[in-house]
Amino acid sequence: MTQNPLWAVSPVDGRYSQQTAELRPYFSEAALIQYRLRVETEYLIALCQIPLPQLKSVSPSVYPKLRSTIFESFSEADAIAVKDIERTTNHDVKAVEYFIKGKLDSLGLNDIKEFIHFGLTSQDINNTATPLLLKEAHFSVLLPAIHKVTEKLASMAAEWADVPMLARTHGQPASPTRLGKEIQVFVERMKQQLNLLEQVPFSAKFGGATGNFNAHHVAYPDQDWNAFGNQFVASLGLKRSSPTTQIEHYDNLAAYFDGLKRINTILIDLCRDFWTYISMNYFRQQIKAGEVGSSAMPHKVNPIDFENAEGNLGIANALFEHLSAKLPISRLQRDLTDSTVLRNIGVPIAHTLIACKSALKGLSKVLLNEPAIQADLEANWAVVAEAIQTILRREGYPEPYEALKGLTRTNAAINATTIATFIQSLNVSDAIKVELTKITPFNYTGI
Repeated sequence: MTQNPLWAVSPVDGRYSQQTAELRPYFSEAALIQYRLRVETEYLIALCQIPLPQLKSVSPSVYPKLRSTIFESFSEADAIAVKDIERTTNHDVKAVEYFIKGKLDSLGLNDIKEFIHFGLTSQDINNTATPLLLKEAHFSVLLPAIHKVTEKLASMAAEWADVPMLARTHGQPASPTRLGKEIQVFVERMKQQLNLLEQVPFSAKFGGATGNFNAHHVAYPDQDWNAFGNQFVASLGLKRSSPTTQIEHYDNLAAYFDGLKRINTILIDLCRDFWTYISMNYFRQQIKAGEVGSSAMPHKVNPIDFENAEGNLGIANALFEHLSAKLPISRLQRDLTDSTVLRNIGVPIAHTLIACKSALKGLSKVLLNEPAIQADLEANWAVVAEAIQTILRREGYPEPYEALKGLTRTNAAINATTIATFIQSLNVSDAIKVELTKITPFNYTGI
């Protein structure tokens, strides 16, 4: 019963378990154990490659077997075995160390097992495993999902590039625009924030109990441990933070979360705009047989995908806000408040992923209702007043703004005939009148 998603406490692993399943290899408890095993194993191999005097006898031919046995073939049974050890140690990283030592015994390598976790503190493992799993989840799962939304928007912007549309500033009719251009605004915003996000490195801490390689240096004073640390972390595809205290200072991690928060905020803006356009009948939604929009009103087709995305983005951003504000703060050389917080980084990532999938689903369902857009333009001829008064300014016409204000700020209907009559009443040349007459809400869309 407890394995059924229906009994999950969080909807991430319950209601939305199918949408977030691809994140389990990165953010689950089992995944964290596997990444810790990976870091510990690669560290042992790196010590052998120096080589430390006591590890000279370890042949490079052993390295693939170490990787395969300890973390590449990692199974649920292995995860359970580590958790069983943890019940005794009451320490998660020490349980990983003991598990690996058992594996070394099975490989006949018990003579080198004390070099597992040699000179390290738990945070050398945690603060390397966490950015590593986050980086791989980012590039394997999250970034492709964000790109799919951006690419869909780009295709919609291209398809509707020439569709004129009434703009609304302060919710009121404003100078016309083009539907494709308005969508392209979101495309460019997403691209710019993604470019900024790419500049944030995935950083790891590696340097012993207080960041100074104390234990390493006292054991092997002639070894350049800073160079070793830099090279080891780089071999995992990460950037080593230095100097540090016992823990990573998380500044780059905070920047990453802030970057995702900005992207999510753009997506919230997008979802609200599409929700509004649907309510204005600019878009209709594809109907799927069997779906119900309202439990009481049979006619309704609600914009639920955009609402779902907005809600999940809000939850994600609230958590990203806490993560980026809390993680860079630690009392003196280390307190434990970062530990439980770090275990939750997959949650806002999951809500962001759910939101991206919902937004993409919503975008894929919208159908352009061009007659409604055209009708809105036809009903708002007053918006060409800006164009007319600007040309009159060019021609030196006295107080053109005031003249158009007097025409348009009345309760009388303004339509094509009203505008044409006004133009003919102006004391300007026939050529200017022809120029003004050509302006309509359908072609006054700028560049």
